Amino acid sequence: MLRTLRHHDGTRFRDLNHNGTMEPYEDPRLPIDERVADLLGRMTLAEKAGLMCCGRMVPGDGSRIPTGAESIGERGVNTFGLTAMPAPVEMARWNNHVQELAAATRLGIPVTLASDPRHGFTENPATAFTGGAFSRGPEPIGLAATDDPELVREYAAAMAAELRAVGVRVAIHPMADLATEPRKPRTSGTFGEDADRVARILAAYIRGMQGERLGPDSVACMTKHFPGGGPQERGEDPHFAYGTRTVYPGGNLDYHLRPFEAAFAVGTAQVMTCYSIPVGTALAEVGSSFNRDVLTGLLRDRYGFDGVVCSDFNVLTGMEIPGIVALPPRNWGVEHLTIAEQAAMMLHAGVDQFGGETRTDLIIDAVHSGAVEESRIDASARRILRDKFRLGLFDDPYVDPEAAERVVGHPTHVELGRRVQQRSLVRLTGEVFVAEPRRRLYVENIDPEVAARYGTVVQRPEDADLAVIRIDAPYEPREGLLERHFHAGSLDFPAGEVERLGKLCATVPTAIDVFLDRAAILTELAGCAAALLADFGADDDLVLDAVFGHAPTPGTLPFDLPSSMRAVEDSREDMPFDTGEPLFRCGHPHSTR
Repeated sequence: MLRTLRHHDGTRFRDLNHNGTMEPYEDPRLPIDERVADLLGRMTLAEKAGLMCCGRMVPGDGSRIPTGAESIGERGVNTFGLTAMPAPVEMARWNNHVQELAAATRLGIPVTLASDPRHGFTENPATAFTGGAFSRGPEPIGLAATDDPELVREYAAAMAAELRAVGVRVAIHPMADLATEPRKPRTSGTFGEDADRVARILAAYIRGMQGERLGPDSVACMTKHFPGGGPQERGEDPHFAYGTRTVYPGGNLDYHLRPFEAAFAVGTAQVMTCYSIPVGTALAEVGSSFNRDVLTGLLRDRYGFDGVVCSDFNVLTGMEIPGIVALPPRNWGVEHLTIAEQAAMMLHAGVDQFGGETRTDLIIDAVHSGAVEESRIDASARRILRDKFRLGLFDDPYVDPEAAERVVGHPTHVELGRRVQQRSLVRLTGEVFVAEPRRRLYVENIDPEVAARYGTVVQRPEDADLAVIRIDAPYEPREGLLERHFHAGSLDFPAGEVERLGKLCATVPTAIDVFLDRAAILTELAGCAAALLADFGADDDLVLDAVFGHAPTPGTLPFDLPSSMRAVEDSREDMPFDTGEPLFRCGHPHSTR
């Protein structure tokens, strides 16, 4: 095993050649660029290839699903995106375990753990996670509904503190995609439709996560999905073969780049590519991970971005969950090429890190075959090492499990998350209800014990004085392990549900709260409900407080709500505010559009 010693001044010594000679390296007194150059000069091609893979990791014993940790020693991989996450103490211990595994490798390069969002209300095994002990705010679209950059910065800093406490040092977010296509399944992960609002909220989010500059107290942001995954054709998601194209019928690519410009201005550390093929622009029509026009022409040359570029996950090899499902690669536009040709194309395009992949052999073979120069590999390795150094991982990659238990879900973070939830609520129509203890309440999708604090809960609407119900935005259910988590298709509620809700409103004055994880056609509900509210992830008591006037509803819509599906179908995917005669405008109830 590789031996490591530490001098009192912080300098580390390692038996780099396994011959008993302890050589100094990673001297913390040196500038980071010098430390990077020193370490890069010691690395083999295989070790550089290990840096350039971001595998998936499932903390645990690996008895049912491999953890991914085996690739640390076998392939030298030292960046991982986390899927499931245990309780804070266990997660912190897992971080320390994998750091010990990494310390035992020849150069002891520490592991960087990354994660999709974990602080909201949406559960999707490919994009976002809920549950656990993390404090909970609204979905990102709800942060935009507050239109309060300082509040967003404060909350992002709290999220970063919780992530750091368990060892997560890269956030695979925020999403800079614009919700110009109302049918987009991932609207909840965006900051809305208005590029100006998105830019200011996105910048505040990154400042909260990273601080004013990337350092040991930061969580690095991987802003996604460049050059913008908002204008998906018909709103279909590019995880799937029927959603492979972003389209620009309005010629509006520059509008979709504006949020990324804001991210670059505040120093986002990393960028993730888009799966889909840009259509209707001057860019090559292949997926962005393979697209030199996008990654070198736009990202590197036009914007001068020199941070890490990671491909969206599993564009090369797909993903297998043993015994459950095998998912194909998302290599849109280059399916006809061999996997070796695709890997070389990604490297030439400008990808630094292969998301979701552990096939280091693809990078090694690209060099050995002469398809890629090793100097190109060095450029990516240098960027990846630089972030590890800037984040302080080489100086101390370990976390304190007891501190993790204290920090994650701390009461001040929980209260802040609830404050952001409340600030994001939008009153679409109607006035507040009057709550009295003797009032009889009929509720749906609300905890009856919570509702009992606002009146006497009854089981039938005809026995109630008031009704308060919570519903989700409509979608067309899809088959498949992943597809069922992507709310796509029509924005119309089923006819039977509209009829049922109309009868309820005719029976008793009814307040309807809609969880807008995507847009919805609310035309008929707005005409019958006594009050209509929108939430983007909020606890039951906060919604009831809003219904009964115990708290204000200061939020404003971060996108237009169309009046009909015909208007949606007639709109252009890349154009904001393009549905004819929307029911509610972006900015409602204070919109001046």
